[in-house]
Amino acid sequence: MQAVSEMSLLGRDFLSVADLTADETLALFAAAQRFKRRTPNERERACLTGKAVALLFQKPSLRTRVTFELAVAQLGGYAVVLTQAEVGLGQREAVKDVARNLDRWVNAIVARVFAHATLEEMARWAQVPVINALSDREHPCQALADLFTLWQRWGGELKGHRLTFIGDGFNVAHSLMLLCALLGVHCTIATPKGYEPQPEIVRKAEELARTSGARIAVTNDPVAAVRDAEAIYTDVWTSMGQEDEAERRRRDFAAFQVNMNLLRHAPEGVAVMHCLPAHRGEEITDEVLDAPFCLAWEQAENRLHVQKALLAATVGGALP
Repeated sequence: MQAVSEMSLLGRDFLSVADLTADETLALFAAAQRFKRRTPNERERACLTGKAVALLFQKPSLRTRVTFELAVAQLGGYAVVLTQAEVGLGQREAVKDVARNLDRWVNAIVARVFAHATLEEMARWAQVPVINALSDREHPCQALADLFTLWQRWGGELKGHRLTFIGDGFNVAHSLMLLCALLGVHCTIATPKGYEPQPEIVRKAEELARTSGARIAVTNDPVAAVRDAEAIYTDVWTSMGQEDEAERRRRDFAAFQVNMNLLRHAPEGVAVMHCLPAHRGEEITDEVLDAPFCLAWEQAENRLHVQKALLAATVGGALP
């Protein structure tokens, strides 16, 4: 197994995809591919032996909970799952107090929260690694799985390829844009007016792109955005916590549905991506989501493999 000390990932927080370098990300992809291709050997199964990981959920979860819980178990560790009903993060108990307690019991904290500031506070008060399993600012573990999926599809090459995101310039779009910029993938974000990515995220992506050679673009024209896309990505129009905006968002996003009409403007052979859960008939049609060119199910599977690599690196101290 490769010692992670070479990459300095052991013990590090992972709150944003920008916390990684391009080389570190590609090393995680290579490890994830090895995990995906074979059953872990005895040494890999013992990577987290004797280590406990707290999985803390303010929001409901299917893919994040299952893949992280399985990842910890398959690496020989023990996952402690904590819901908001049990912990009352920031309500029953202050965030820093939760962090200081968990820090004395577990070897890492994986947290799925509403506010990114919650993660930042937790990381300030815990000495063990804190991993962002989703916040209102980013969804970095999802982005790692997404770009790993494309890395495999494109034969281990990412630089110069083209990804277009259609929808809300929110957490998933933020992490995708940053990771594309880091790895040299040309990224276009197409949103309705008023739903663009946060300016500071765009500036950070542009800064990363100056090194990688990626082109970063934000537009309000979904048709123009897909004309040269090799992969088209979408996500729900209304995220958890935005339910009171659902009707207005359906109106605002009506022209941004990923359907066969939109795909007719894209190159032949384009792939479609979705991080799930999907609101079928809103941001994506059944015809597209269930099509053979849709990678949503592979993306979901790859959450497991990428997160195993991430845990092996940040908590176990070695990569397979």
